[in-house]
Amino acid sequence: MRLTHLLLLTVLVHALAPFATAAEPKKPNIVLIMTDDQGYAQLGRHGHPWLDTPHMDDLYDHSTRFTRFLVSPTCAPTRSAMMTGRHPLQNGVTHTILERERMTLDATILPQVLKTAGYTSGIFGKWHLGDEDPYQPHNRGFDEAFIHGGGGIGQSYECSCADAPDNEYFDPAIKHNGSFVKTDGYCTDLFFTAALGFMKKQSEKQEPFFAYIATNAPHGPFIAPEKNTKKFTDLGFSDKHAGYYGMIENIDENLGRLVSHLGKWDLLDDTMIIFMSDNGTTGGGSGRPGHVVGTKPDGTELRAYNGDMKGLKGSADEGGVRVPFFVRWDGVVKPGQEIDRIAAHIDLLPTLADIAGAELPNGQVAGRSLWPLIQNPEADWKGRLLFTHVGRWPTGANPDDFQWKKFAVRNQRYRLVEDQLYDMRNDPGQTKDIADEHPEVVQRLRRAYDQFWQKSRPLMVNESAPMSPVRPFHVQFEQQQAAGGIPQWQVPEL
Repeated sequence: MRLTHLLLLTVLVHALAPFATAAEPKKPNIVLIMTDDQGYAQLGRHGHPWLDTPHMDDLYDHSTRFTRFLVSPTCAPTRSAMMTGRHPLQNGVTHTILERERMTLDATILPQVLKTAGYTSGIFGKWHLGDEDPYQPHNRGFDEAFIHGGGGIGQSYECSCADAPDNEYFDPAIKHNGSFVKTDGYCTDLFFTAALGFMKKQSEKQEPFFAYIATNAPHGPFIAPEKNTKKFTDLGFSDKHAGYYGMIENIDENLGRLVSHLGKWDLLDDTMIIFMSDNGTTGGGSGRPGHVVGTKPDGTELRAYNGDMKGLKGSADEGGVRVPFFVRWDGVVKPGQEIDRIAAHIDLLPTLADIAGAELPNGQVAGRSLWPLIQNPEADWKGRLLFTHVGRWPTGANPDDFQWKKFAVRNQRYRLVEDQLYDMRNDPGQTKDIADEHPEVVQRLRRAYDQFWQKSRPLMVNESAPMSPVRPFHVQFEQQQAAGGIPQWQVPEL
């Protein structure tokens, strides 16, 4: 009798097996790579005609890709949106300098959110959300912080926003968990090495980690190792353009090094890798689209390329805010899949919280989890509006005087840029203004934008901030130097 029951039970289990719900994958390690000023078009798989990016292309092939992922026109605003899940204006970030790059201390940010799910977090490279101590990443939830100051290595302004004094791209002084260390090597190589050391250490503890690799490259000044620039100078590129493109190819090499180590450590199946940029391509380094930047030996002219989009970094047009967004998680996320729904920087925090099983801060997050779309691009997805403002109005000015300048509203089909309307489905290059043909669309988008502005205006907390009389990184560096010197960074063994 027992044998009969057992056989019946076995048949029943096998019969029901095709309908059983697949087990949820365990929470992954998360590696987020954000490049600075690379934009959308500066990699091979996005149509670049002569830039060599084999590792970015390989990541593209192994990833689900969002084809219309939109950020802010400049760097600090995007970083604040990613960290909080809400628009930069609502974080007080209305500029990249002059105390208006400081992300409000009232926000709960990404590493704090992930900590509720047991993650250990590290940042490697560019922070750019406040150089005064309370704003620094090691005081805001990051367990490991290996960063430069200001908006770029060596950058310095008449305010708190400044890197360590006299810093350079080679052998920079780096702030490591609140104190400075000396390094040997090129900045991007160092940031990836530090991140890999962190990942190896955390994987040995068998604890989930979040590693945020935020390169200052290819932001200006455009300096890359000679091995990366020589190819371009030999083709007649200026030092500036050779530096920009050399920096991208150096990032590509480091991406390959990262993936190789994750494979060697048997972590690829347990790790989600996300690749993106912080804003559109910088025209200063890439060259203006269509302009000749070099010439091949056979006489072929090499022209700057921006994917036939209107706008570059600093613009509210599509080319100023569209970036790559690749998501790789081997065995879980489908490779080669494309998602055409508009998505944005504000979606990153809720997406990672969803994947990690973390708790969202009450009332803060305006973005949406993209995880349902990543799992099924045909999932139900309500229409939405995304808002852009370039910001950067003069210090002390009334922001309301600039509400209707340098702004944009985007839905799945249209982009309104001030008083011009574009059909992005049929005219992705924004060649024809159709505002006069669709006044009702213009009015609807303007009304929504006005509501957004009115909600955001009270949260612009840095507008009356006095300029700091000191540069904190300068003061701390000089005090540490006087008190005992700057020690050599201990390079992790990989």
